[in-house]
Amino acid sequence: MKKLGFLFLILLCFQSIVFSQDATTLLNKVKAKINLVNDYTATGKMKTDITFIKAPIGKVTVYFKKPNKFKLKKENGISILPKGGVSINIGAIINVEDFDIIDSGEEIIDNTITRKIILLPKNETNDVALSTMYIDAEKLLVKKVVTTTKENGTYQILISYGNYSQYGLPDKVVFGFNTKDYKMPKGITMEFDDEGKKEMREKMKNKKGKVEIMYNTYIINKGINDAIFN
Repeated sequence: MKKLGFLFLILLCFQSIVFSQDATTLLNKVKAKINLVNDYTATGKMKTDITFIKAPIGKVTVYFKKPNKFKLKKENGISILPKGGVSINIGAIINVEDFDIIDSGEEIIDNTITRKIILLPKNETNDVALSTMYIDAEKLLVKKVVTTTKENGTYQILISYGNYSQYGLPDKVVFGFNTKDYKMPKGITMEFDDEGKKEMREKMKNKKGKVEIMYNTYIINKGINDAIFN
């Protein structure tokens, strides 16, 4: 019986190693697809749904340039976005050398069977404490990301694809986050007395915030001047 138990333990360890290797291979394939895009300029619309902020649907222009330059411009107003959320670079997260990788099986996201892969940072100084990715292994597309950070709480990203899926670029991105962890962007100030601050904290407690970006067009790999990001 002891020998059987020992053999079973070896089998479990071997299976875990194989799954890890498969997950690493999958992540590298997804990253290779994303890395086809050196830069892009995209247009679209943004909808904000946050308890304490009233923001109309507005037109946006989004700029990206490797490795991690990102800028979003909103027409007629300041963009209200969860810090660290919208500018997330999926390609930067998928750095297998910086993370321990755990294959957690499969899960259905948006009627698609996805591989659930957990990423644990090896570097303790990383702001990311844990990130879970749900990947369409057949199309090499990230469908969902749930990330827990040390400074900005936990946020979720749901990603839908269409005309630009061959580049791994979305048609729609939905950012969900807890408003109690929300940090106001630069340029927005709200002044309250002590009673007002208490009321605001109560409003924000256990509430969900959501930001949706619906992309219309992309201009891909045509070059972007670095001055855009200043």
